[in-house]
Amino acid sequence: MKKLSNTTKTLIALVLGGIFGIFLSVLPENKFVQTYLLDGILKLAGTGFLNAIKLIVVPLVFVSIVYATASLDDLKKVGRIGGKTFIFYMLTTALAIILALSIGGILKPGIGVDLAAIKANEIATTANATSVNFVDTLLNMIPTNIFAAFSEGNTLGIIFFALLLGLSITAVGEKAQPLLTVFESANEVLLKLVQMIMHFAPYGIFALLATTFANFGFTALMPLMKYVLTVLLGLALQLLVVYMGMLLFIGKLRPSIFLKKFAPIFNVCLSTSSSSAALPLALEHSEASFGVSKKVSSFTLPLGATINMDGTAIMQGISVMFIAQIYGIHLGLNDYLMVILSAVLASIGTAGVPGVGMIMLTMVLASVNLPLEGIALIMGVDRIIDMFRTAVNVAGDNVCTLLIAKNENEFDETVYNRMDNSDF
Repeated sequence: MKKLSNTTKTLIALVLGGIFGIFLSVLPENKFVQTYLLDGILKLAGTGFLNAIKLIVVPLVFVSIVYATASLDDLKKVGRIGGKTFIFYMLTTALAIILALSIGGILKPGIGVDLAAIKANEIATTANATSVNFVDTLLNMIPTNIFAAFSEGNTLGIIFFALLLGLSITAVGEKAQPLLTVFESANEVLLKLVQMIMHFAPYGIFALLATTFANFGFTALMPLMKYVLTVLLGLALQLLVVYMGMLLFIGKLRPSIFLKKFAPIFNVCLSTSSSSAALPLALEHSEASFGVSKKVSSFTLPLGATINMDGTAIMQGISVMFIAQIYGIHLGLNDYLMVILSAVLASIGTAGVPGVGMIMLTMVLASVNLPLEGIALIMGVDRIIDMFRTAVNVAGDNVCTLLIAKNENEFDETVYNRMDNSDF
């Protein structure tokens, strides 16, 4: 085992965790399993690992964006990279929701589904889901107290303040160089901390996957298999056709290399279902494995973890079609346009934490007057889907980073094409 790379160990843990979780799910109710395994050892290892990653997300986002913005040394370049990043994220999110609506219209996942069977597996807590006000999301970008933003994990507010601070360092110039040096050192220290935490990834990922499948198994999945497969198909097309097509035809880069080097990040996405949790590892690999300059990756990746949710948009689009079909509600062209617009806007306010995509779905459903109660129909399988849509969300962030870095001449293609064990 000592000779295996950390990524290989993590992949083995991913598979074994799923198998062990399914095994636990078919066992009869057992106090030992619930008390000492699920609520004991597995919870300690899984939640402990996840908490350790979340611990460094906020400081890492803040430090990396300040450093990246200030390092560009040119306010015009900051605006150019920021503009390209925002346009790319909004464009791919729009493509994702259009793809989802198309697949949902063709495969019709809600037609012929036994509603009674689904309701038998509902999770009661979903009835408390409330609609999210998009205006409030935008206002949260301007925190009244930056320390409150840090304590509450208000990522949009932290990014906004970090951008302003980075721009101010750039504007001040030479006198602000000592402060820039401090942020550069802090950035290196935090990335080293990421490496230390990721040594425990196999154990944390095993525990997280085992807990997920032990709690849900396949019982809740079976009545909604058509819906789940439709969402997974949409996610696969977004990753393999849209993203890899952009890498191949726009970036002139080999998609096979990207997919292989993305594997360690993919494993973390599956186990944590959190774009924010995957961010530290993505930042580490961006320079070491993909050859992207820190000046770009430290800017685009944290921003993407906050506003780029293409996988979530696909889930929302297919969920809209599914719920409309279940309730026999016809959607017209204006409804589809409204879904596209609201899903793109909702992606900006979707935090990179597990399950929040379902809350943002209320905003999309409300935009076309679909019953919010429909969310309860799909909550039973959302945790499983959440793993894969998170991976697509993060893959989109990394593809955007690669394309922008190459366009800005902040990219080392030799590093990207190099394949060695250090990447895995």
